[in-house]
Amino acid sequence: QVQLVESGGGLVQAGGSLRLSCAASGRTFSNVTMGWFRQAPGKEREFVAAITRSAGGTYYEDSVKGRFTISRDNAKNTVYLQMNSLKPEDTAVYYCAASARSLAYNRHQYDSWGQGTQVTVSS
Repeated sequence: QVQLVESGGGLVQAGGSLRLSCAASGRTFSNVTMGWFRQAPGKEREFVAAITRSAGGTYYEDSVKGRFTISRDNAKNTVYLQMNSLKPEDTAVYYCAASARSLAYNRHQYDSWGQGTQVTVSS
């Protein structure tokens, strides 16, 4: 398994930006697909973005396309989520996750999770 620790959450006004980081340890980082998910109060955890092992492919949930960018630095064992043009509906706890699959969109395809970081967007 991979141990994951997120950071970078906080309170921001609508239209602002945040960058989330997720530091990994354990299994060889470059061998896992990394994803970001989020969970708002009373809602299920939902897919936000994923990046393949070599960073050759990135995938986004429709509502964040054009605003969020996922990237990874395999030398630093870290994955990032740059969030721009934030909206109040982006408010949630954000989780990073690791999957042994070559590509994964579903939370059940991920086997390692971080503890989450809170993102709050005020209107």
